[in-house]
Amino acid sequence: MLGCVIHGQGDLRVDELPPPSPGSGEALVAVRYGGVCGSDLHYWRHGGVGDFRLREPMVLGHEVVGTVVSYGAGGDGPAPGTAVAVHPATACGLCPECVSGRRNVCRDTRYLGSAARTPHVQGGFAAQLVVPAEQLRALPAGLPLRRAALAEPLSVALHAVRRAGDVSGRHVLVTGAGPIGCLVVAAAKAAGAARVTVTDLLPRALEFAVAAGADGVVRADEPASPGLPAEVDAAIEASGVAAGLDTCLRLVRRGGVIVQLGMLPPGQTPFAGNLVVSRELELRGSFRFDVEFDEALALLAQEPRFDDLVSAVVPLREAEPAFALAADRTKSCKVLLDFEG
Repeated sequence: MLGCVIHGQGDLRVDELPPPSPGSGEALVAVRYGGVCGSDLHYWRHGGVGDFRLREPMVLGHEVVGTVVSYGAGGDGPAPGTAVAVHPATACGLCPECVSGRRNVCRDTRYLGSAARTPHVQGGFAAQLVVPAEQLRALPAGLPLRRAALAEPLSVALHAVRRAGDVSGRHVLVTGAGPIGCLVVAAAKAAGAARVTVTDLLPRALEFAVAAGADGVVRADEPASPGLPAEVDAAIEASGVAAGLDTCLRLVRRGGVIVQLGMLPPGQTPFAGNLVVSRELELRGSFRFDVEFDEALALLAQEPRFDDLVSAVVPLREAEPAFALAADRTKSCKVLLDFEG
């Protein structure tokens, strides 16, 4: 079978891989679509994401959907032929974080397509994938596989909005209108935010933010824009750059919350720490998700507008052009690989 494998910085290949067989408690899934994530792009362009560096070839991908093929001994779940989304995390269930209900920061988790541990956890960008059966989720009625491929990044967005606290009736700022930022917009609106303002450098990215439900958009390089609010109740930083964090710190009201969702560059990042002190701001991190995966599928089934965020579907054999397109934010939002095309 074919799979999309990163061998090192700038070295992305479509390789022949041995087909997997499900073991005890596992399921075999025929993958249909896989969403190219920002972390996949980082592995391709930089050889790592944040502090996670490539040390060996790795199948990329953690945003995957498909159909159930079969189960290994003791495996149980949706019947073969059922359309499913794959929850990409396997938490240990034993560490203090898991026991306290914060499985998304499990200290011994396995996450599809991640170099956080060695050997790396191979990802889902392959024609067939084996995962623990408990990680399969049957799609809600009426949810097409193409839209369901957004479940993983939408889960990330839902978790970030939850980390911001109750946003019902509030004004939320989102810095960065990439795929995750746009999904944060949708998640914030679903959580009852009265207004969501989005900043980004690229007009095309802001168009996608509007499609996701943004009430106002502002060019990040136009700080005097009349569309930029004097203050907001909460901010979610989704760009992964220090300038975005600075904007959040300066625009959030006193006593407000900033959620750092975008993965910042490795090493130290200077920030206006005195504002955190003098305005008694709360700066919170947000990493991955857990139970939000099921909420994401339900929301996707209810809202066809998410289709507008899938900007291209590209056959697996054209993986490198697909990655180049996903990296070009003047043209794309979410790019999917098609494993049947």
